[in-house]
Amino acid sequence: MFKPFFARLKQGYQTKTFPPEPRLPALYRGFPEIVSGHETDLTICPVNALSKNPEEKLTMDLGKCIFCGKCEKSGAIRFSREYRQSAFSREELIIGDAVREKGENLRKEIYKLFRRSLKLRVVSAGGCNACEADVNVLNTLNWDISRFGIQMVASPKHADGILVTGPVTANMKTALLKTYDAVGDPKIVIAVGTCAISGGIYAGGEDCNGVSDLLPVDLFIPGCPPHPSTILDGFLKLMKT
Repeated sequence: MFKPFFARLKQGYQTKTFPPEPRLPALYRGFPEIVSGHETDLTICPVNALSKNPEEKLTMDLGKCIFCGKCEKSGAIRFSREYRQSAFSREELIIGDAVREKGENLRKEIYKLFRRSLKLRVVSAGGCNACEADVNVLNTLNWDISRFGIQMVASPKHADGILVTGPVTANMKTALLKTYDAVGDPKIVIAVGTCAISGGIYAGGEDCNGVSDLLPVDLFIPGCPPHPSTILDGFLKLMKT
């Protein structure tokens, strides 16, 4: 009877503090920065995330980037330790050497309804399950997202929106659309990971190149996979807590 109490005293408080800066792995690659004055071969990127704007300046599509680090060797790209990377618009994920501009805020009716509680139905739409793993870890003792009023639910009828991972394969398209239709209005769509945003390494195959071509996305969380800190920060940014 007393063992749980003694175990609690021995183990102490295990849940991480957030939003204070989390401890990130030594090899962690965060928000990329364009280094002015350096050139790089655009074809070095395996997912075509690098391009040049009309001013012939280097840009990177964070929605395509898989954070492999190949572009960093040229010196034109530097990956920071910044884990806050989510965006409300697809255009906001296109970065250059200028200061990143903030996209439009979330729809007012969404913020009014979901700022204190957010229930999501996860739809795994044909990815490798890495993004799902980092979403699932948020439910563990170390992260405990329920303290923020965030919960993953089993039924779309109990959800405020859907969280999509994977490139949306042809076989998952119908299931995704049916899940979306089952969620009551107003509802939100969150694209987690490069595959859900642009198709990632699967782009151009038998998939829909992400969820954006099918549904209106309210929050983009880039990464391959995104770190749990990045995902949680996106949720809180959406709720504006």
